Amino acid sequence: MTQHAHSPLPHDLGDGLLLRRSTPADADTLAEINGRLHADPPAIFDERIAVWTRDLLSGNHPTFGTGDFTIVEDTRTGKIVSSLNLISQTWAYDGIPFGVGRPELVGTEPGYRKRGLVRVQFEEIHRWSAERGELVQAITGIPFYYRQFGYEMAMNLHGGRIGYAANVPKLKEGEVEAFRFRLVGEADLPFLAEVEAYGSRRWRVTCLRDATLWRYEVSGKSPGNVNRLEFCVIETAAGEPVGVVGHSDGIAWNRLGTMLVELKPGVSWLAVAPCLLRYLRATGEQYAVRDGKLFEGLGFWMGADHPLLQITKDRLPNLCRPYAWYLRVPDLPAFLRHIAPALEARLARSAAVGHTGDLKLDFYRDGLRLAFENGRLTTVEPWTATRDDGGSVGFPGLTFLQLLFGHRTLEELQAAFADCWVDGDDARALLNALFPKQASSFWPMA
Repeated sequence: MTQHAHSPLPHDLGDGLLLRRSTPADADTLAEINGRLHADPPAIFDERIAVWTRDLLSGNHPTFGTGDFTIVEDTRTGKIVSSLNLISQTWAYDGIPFGVGRPELVGTEPGYRKRGLVRVQFEEIHRWSAERGELVQAITGIPFYYRQFGYEMAMNLHGGRIGYAANVPKLKEGEVEAFRFRLVGEADLPFLAEVEAYGSRRWRVTCLRDATLWRYEVSGKSPGNVNRLEFCVIETAAGEPVGVVGHSDGIAWNRLGTMLVELKPGVSWLAVAPCLLRYLRATGEQYAVRDGKLFEGLGFWMGADHPLLQITKDRLPNLCRPYAWYLRVPDLPAFLRHIAPALEARLARSAAVGHTGDLKLDFYRDGLRLAFENGRLTTVEPWTATRDDGGSVGFPGLTFLQLLFGHRTLEELQAAFADCWVDGDDARALLNALFPKQASSFWPMA
């Protein structure tokens, strides 16, 4: 196949294959391909994936254009044989916003696999992401695969707890529900955004949404879109809003899934939890009747550290370990400079407050030097270990990203990788202060 040399699209890949951008006219074809290739189990067609694809190409998505799929077309047959896309969004690291490009819906027809088509498309969307000023690319996907394109599994993805219908507490005789649930309306969007932002402070990384993005989440996605949530306001019997919940709009794997539950400050999780579980059970049963599906229980995919899941371990007895986000940080010095205020704030709260000195990170093929003066990060620059100066710490491959994004502690990395090392107590104390373990739990723009 012809080497892709960052030529403008469309680009001839050789062997009758053409790399081009999508147009609205590709919507139905891509929907069919994605619904088939991404179905789980593969023997079925996933209409939910197809609806998502059409929504992305509708022109209504706030951060996705109709040309944001890459497409490989076999010009001999006119068929699309491989495609993927890039969904731009804004995340925050300890509250510091940064641009993210999310590749998704990566798929190739079986007869065209192992020919480098995905690689050449990743090169293209990585260039798009760089042109948009995005510091990170992030993707969910199958084990190991995306490491070959410069990604590392470096941040927890979902995880949570599962309970069954029989685990849901019944309302006692003569008892009246203290809370009720109603669909979010246009007037509720500021409250939804405020409560979600308050709850997200517990996480290392979050996804930021402005009013336009929240409006799209609530009313812009088509029914049946695999990423669509039904949002409700939780309110007292007197009509005072106290929280929000976002759950799927259908049954999957015999469960109703919930991605968002947050309460405003001062509201007890203990008081709300039983009513919430009963509401979700009733909703799951209604969906099952509507869609002719089996309903067995509830799944909460907010991370096991979420306060609701901490207080409902008997009601939600099955703990589900998190998977992981693949993350790519093409310019690590630039990202570290960008989040310097967060690193300096952590240092100020540690035993190394006011620290002055260098921290040299050896990645074996290259490395970085971080210089601090009176607790301020003044320099982040490329650095390479020498025989006389091996640095402060060694991280094989891209494992430093696991520390940076709170996925593993330094000690956990050392236990997992024999070639991860630390030179002395000072370096260890600095690294533990700068990069403590902290979970992230959110759903991205899709």
